[in-house]
Amino acid sequence: MKKTISSLMYMESKMVLSGLSIMCLIGTNACKNGDTKKDKNATKNPNILILTADDLAYNSVGVFGCKVPDITPNIDKLGSEGIRFTNAYVNTAVCQPCRQSLLTGRLPHNNGAEGFEPIDSDVTTLTELLKKAGYFNGILGKEIHNQPTEKFFWDFIPFKTETDSVWRKGNSRTPALFRKYSAKFFAMAKKQNKPFFLEANSHDPHRPFAGSANDTATFGDNLPPIERIYKPEDIEMLGYLPDIPKVRKEVAQYYNSVYRCDQNIGAVLQSLDESGLADNTLVIFLSDHGASFPFSKAQCYLNSDKTPLIVKWPGKITPGQADTTHFISGIDLMPSILEATGISIIPGLDGRSFLPLLFNKDQNNRDYVYSSFYQIFARIRYPMRSIHGRNFGYIYNFWSDGKLGMRGDATGGLTWRAMKEAAKTDPRIAARVELYLHRVPEEFYDYRNDPNGLHNLINDPKYADEIQKYINRLTEAMRKYHDPALEAFINRNKKDVVKNFMKEQQEEAKKTGHDIRF
Repeated sequence: MKKTISSLMYMESKMVLSGLSIMCLIGTNACKNGDTKKDKNATKNPNILILTADDLAYNSVGVFGCKVPDITPNIDKLGSEGIRFTNAYVNTAVCQPCRQSLLTGRLPHNNGAEGFEPIDSDVTTLTELLKKAGYFNGILGKEIHNQPTEKFFWDFIPFKTETDSVWRKGNSRTPALFRKYSAKFFAMAKKQNKPFFLEANSHDPHRPFAGSANDTATFGDNLPPIERIYKPEDIEMLGYLPDIPKVRKEVAQYYNSVYRCDQNIGAVLQSLDESGLADNTLVIFLSDHGASFPFSKAQCYLNSDKTPLIVKWPGKITPGQADTTHFISGIDLMPSILEATGISIIPGLDGRSFLPLLFNKDQNNRDYVYSSFYQIFARIRYPMRSIHGRNFGYIYNFWSDGKLGMRGDATGGLTWRAMKEAAKTDPRIAARVELYLHRVPEEFYDYRNDPNGLHNLINDPKYADEIQKYINRLTEAMRKYHDPALEAFINRNKKDVVKNFMKEQQEEAKKTGHDIRF
């Protein structure tokens, strides 16, 4: 994929931009992102705290509409103290590519990390720029999903060796340890009298879920505490899954992990309050993508890419707001933080600062979001592209040929096994199982009436005009972001074009090694 003519042309342009980026950093602050100006509300050297959840559905948060009792009290409190964005999306729904996209401001195909591999050596990271500006950088959890380590300039990673990480095994899900090590980090930053950047990453509610058999088998003596148990009858079903007993049982276990995730987030926020540094700290919360169930993680559905984004900035923004108008993209995080800290936004980023939105200003061209998917951890390519709008969503599945079957985290649990068993006697579930396994090339959904993507409207003539609008938007986005799949998408109806593209994809997958151990 990266060896196509279009991608080689882009790589040449990226080298030029990289050189310009270095000139900007060495010289004055003259170089700026083309359509972004410094906001007068930006503050010099605010502390930055990013809080992330791992595999948390956007609508599993109370303040974003979840009806499970007392599921996320700490995140809900944060929402009441800041601004919620109800149209925020990540760019790819799998952990490492998503997280590296957040900290580079670039889509995976533009930072070199489409799967579980390091970013390109010439890509500038957010933490690199913050380090140069005098920031003290730290990370709790998910440190192995920012590679290579030296490109992220961490001053604080609480582990001793590769095999003895505090944040591996069950420790990455223990609220007491989040509190202990975040407090240690804040004290170190305070002692050094430096502004800080901390990314605190809860490994919940990623599988294995709290209280499941896999939870005990995976963590053994390191089993993290189970903070709360939800009964199957007490939870709200995820609407894209069939409501059958074994599925409901596993969804309840997922909510056990959602609650513990909230406790992890609350532990860090408590340490921040106790440090005395909260008043000068910009806090950002989001999930890296949707839950680890079929039709969510590692896909391009609404439930894959939508994220519960919250921003709190004491004394700067009005608390208790909700922006229901503007669409935010994960790649917008880096330029927004740079502008908030007064650091020049380097050229070549795919993202665009949304800082003005924190102060009730409008921004044009925020009415849709582009997202993509490339490769799962097992080095299997499932290329997908999508465009999410206010009312509809369009997905193109390059990989759907009726033969290649979907794999990944979501097919490794009780839910998928239960769905396959139920499919033997229930035609509706059988149709869902078949769709998930092999998909169809094109999908189009009415988000207003069908946010769970249960009814594919791609062949409904009533939606032909809307479908074409979304195809045009996706084409424009792919061209804007130098997507190497653009030519294959434009010529998707020509014989063998997609088939040949997929051959290139699988050859590329063989080259993208990984040595990450969980």
